[in-house]
Amino acid sequence: MPAAIQTLTTVDEARAFVASERAAGRRVALVPTMGALHQGHLELVRTAREHADTVIASVFVNPLQFGPHEDLERYPRTPQADTEQLVVLGVEAVFMPSVEEMYPDGGRSATLVTAGHLGTVLEGRSRPGHYDGVLTVVTKLFSILQPELAVFGEKDAQQLFLVRRMVRELNLPLEIVGVPTVREPDGLALSSRNALLTEGERQDALALSRALEAAGAAADRGVEAMLAAAQSVFQADTGVRLDYLAIVDPSTFAFAGDHHHGPVQVLVAARVGSGATAVRLIDNAVFTIP
Repeated sequence: MPAAIQTLTTVDEARAFVASERAAGRRVALVPTMGALHQGHLELVRTAREHADTVIASVFVNPLQFGPHEDLERYPRTPQADTEQLVVLGVEAVFMPSVEEMYPDGGRSATLVTAGHLGTVLEGRSRPGHYDGVLTVVTKLFSILQPELAVFGEKDAQQLFLVRRMVRELNLPLEIVGVPTVREPDGLALSSRNALLTEGERQDALALSRALEAAGAAADRGVEAMLAAAQSVFQADTGVRLDYLAIVDPSTFAFAGDHHHGPVQVLVAARVGSGATAVRLIDNAVFTIP
């Protein structure tokens, strides 16, 4: 029978819980999420369990990382189901603060942690201010919960790179652990936003993983050939609108030129569906150019 989970809704409750765990000599891991948990999130929890005695999952839909025309209101919220899944995995606590608890000034913050130039390209270009919002809330979670390590998925490669860079540059005393993307048997990367897709749109969404496969198959011919192969998938699929497709050096996140050799990361974002109900998805994969 899984142990009872503690639901923490205020900063004071969260700090008191962590203090008690520390006093007992337990190592604490944090799994930050926005809820609507799926098997990808649960894999993060399993990884956290391998590294720590106490696992805390945060469930918070962070308004700072949504733009004015993005899907903040549509973003799935399933707190009861989330808690039930965390209980099964033996998570000790879930931090579920309100927006007012995290941002007392009307859901805003005058103090931001900025992502710099890298926060304005790729995902940052399509979603201005997104990564400033991500880094700000992550810093707040680190400050409140003070974990020894935090676990993030590799599906948002740019986010993971920026969080690791922030931790290094700000000398934050914790380890960042990345977990490979979890996929459906047909290759679709798991995402909370997948729940918003119709059956037909879900089939269209497979264009993202097919594009990555096409890029990988062309890796022996260089960066330009990889890009062309991936783009051809979207040209043949009218149900998906490509947002961006790029290839970067995963160690620096700089765009890879055609003479690049060694590991490369192919990044893709696209909108599936049409109009106001279109669902924006991201994916990536790492290949090696010989």
